[in-house]
Amino acid sequence: MVPIPDGNWIILAPVLLACGMVAGLLAGLLGVGGGIVIVPILYHVFTADGLPLDVTMPLAVGTSLASIVLTSVMSASAHHRRGTVDGALLRSWAPGILAGVVVGTWLGGAVVSGALLKALFGVLLVAVSAHMLLTARNKPTVSDGLPGRYTQRGISFGIGSLAAMLGIGGGTLAVPALNLFAFPIHRAVGTSAVFGFFISVPAAAGYVIAGWGSPSLPAFSTGYVNWLAFALLVPATMLFAPLGVRLCHRLDVTRLRQVFAVFILLVGLEMALF
Repeated sequence: MVPIPDGNWIILAPVLLACGMVAGLLAGLLGVGGGIVIVPILYHVFTADGLPLDVTMPLAVGTSLASIVLTSVMSASAHHRRGTVDGALLRSWAPGILAGVVVGTWLGGAVVSGALLKALFGVLLVAVSAHMLLTARNKPTVSDGLPGRYTQRGISFGIGSLAAMLGIGGGTLAVPALNLFAFPIHRAVGTSAVFGFFISVPAAAGYVIAGWGSPSLPAFSTGYVNWLAFALLVPATMLFAPLGVRLCHRLDVTRLRQVFAVFILLVGLEMALF
């Protein structure tokens, strides 16, 4: 196990606290998953700490997934109290999502190289950015209802696979997918919060197993989950998410989505190309 240089973490700890604040604020304000903020920042933090690329990316992904466990519980509970969790959709999509999580965790934790994982995450950010820019004012649909059973299974499997492999919650992928089929937005967001729990728990456990015994891990790590980063991220994320929700009703969210989309476009290009 590689010890954490104390001097580095005196500087990096405030960065992670700020990352948690931003992730929570954006989750509440714009409805985006915290993972698309947490993973790239963790990647750069672990890289600055001198870890090799084949450790930095799975460690960033696994730690992000662990942080999503608690935030998804809070979010799913709040949506359940408001009656916005669609039980029928949950039962229909859960098997495909869980099957996808198994495959995505295996790919991200044991098969895909750190360099490819980094590039794939960059491509995801570019795709999310393009979607946010194109749908900032209008949300296009492909039909007025959900597709057939087998198509839904394919979509749910893809969501589970990508979310587990890249360390993001269900909402980043599931909400845009459901929007294409004119699914009610509040039920899409509420049900996706539960998907985030279904994804993050087994995926985080899978990354712990995949990284177990790796000689290059920093201190306070169990497999590919770093508990020091987790402890700095999660309280800040959970504290600032409600503030984001309140600000959502006071600010021009459309313009903020566009600014944020440009920001993650630049981050995505940097991760995909450099």
